[in-house]
Amino acid sequence: MNNWKKCKLGDVLEFGNGKVRPDSEGYIPVYGGNGILGYTDKFNYDGETIVIGRVGAYCGSVYYENKPIWVSDNALAGKSNNKNVTKFLYYFLVNLNLNQLAEGSSHPLVTQTLLNSIDINITEDENEQKAIADVLSSLDDKIDLLHRQNKTLEAMAETLFRKWFIEDENENWEEKPLSFFGEIICGKTPSKKVDRYFNGNIPFIKIPDMHGNIFVFDTQDKLSEEGKLSQKNKTLPTKSICVSCIATVGLVSMNVFESQTNQQINSIVPRNDFYRYFLFLFMKSSYDLLQTMASGGTATLNLNTNDFSNIGVLYAGEEYLINFHKIVSPLFDKIYENQSQIRTLEKLRDTLLPKLMSGEVRVKI
Repeated sequence: MNNWKKCKLGDVLEFGNGKVRPDSEGYIPVYGGNGILGYTDKFNYDGETIVIGRVGAYCGSVYYENKPIWVSDNALAGKSNNKNVTKFLYYFLVNLNLNQLAEGSSHPLVTQTLLNSIDINITEDENEQKAIADVLSSLDDKIDLLHRQNKTLEAMAETLFRKWFIEDENENWEEKPLSFFGEIICGKTPSKKVDRYFNGNIPFIKIPDMHGNIFVFDTQDKLSEEGKLSQKNKTLPTKSICVSCIATVGLVSMNVFESQTNQQINSIVPRNDFYRYFLFLFMKSSYDLLQTMASGGTATLNLNTNDFSNIGVLYAGEEYLINFHKIVSPLFDKIYENQSQIRTLEKLRDTLLPKLMSGEVRVKI
């Protein structure tokens, strides 16, 4: 590859420090190591900017913006003299996995000195750089579009729920315990002393798997068939409603595949299919209630299974719930379809990224 060169990262990007976040409020995003922290009316970087997490759990994380932003003091900013290749360099940094290069084990840190000294091998052809960035950007743009569409669809479903069950609440509706609508299952972790219980094909849902996911397609950990069978009555059929009830309380998701969860999650297996999305939206709307019930005067939030099972839910009647289900089901079907497509696009992007950056796969110019 004649047009590739070895150099230092500092040869292609100039790095600068962030500053303490301003107190003022506005519409300009404030970036830290874990993305947007809030908004202000001031900026310290403008135009195409690469933001890099500087310290802690998010050090080495990488973000791209092409507008005025404020980079906070727990992040660094990277600028290229050639505006045509900044997006390519952003993807190049993503592929470098800077977190693995951070200094210090107990308190990892990424510094300008470290970044400037990193040896890289990079194509010098600007047309190829732009073509690579265009390919990856097109995937990211589609992923972002689908995420935004899902937020809109979820908001529509929540609006319908508020209209049907809060604004149009009927005083004749009878309150029932949550357990009336479905079987309540508290998760459990198989013995970690038995290695053969793990690393199989059965999703084992924990709270990090739920963040930002209406439907949980993938989990960090999986159980073996033997691990699943070691825990009687803990297996969830598809599209059960999982609710986090310890430490991080109030996340609500549905499992895509037959799964089990750990003990921090209580799940509802609906007795009727037309209860499903009603229950999901009810639990989403009950965040403040769940937080209050879980406080109990202790430092760590904990909502036990008995109290969870006895949460009061107004029962509007079978016909009313069936009609509601018919209206919101298409919204959730589309969310499911979008999440599935996002998963496919992310896998394609993550497969292509290292191959494009190493020259193993070339883009036709």
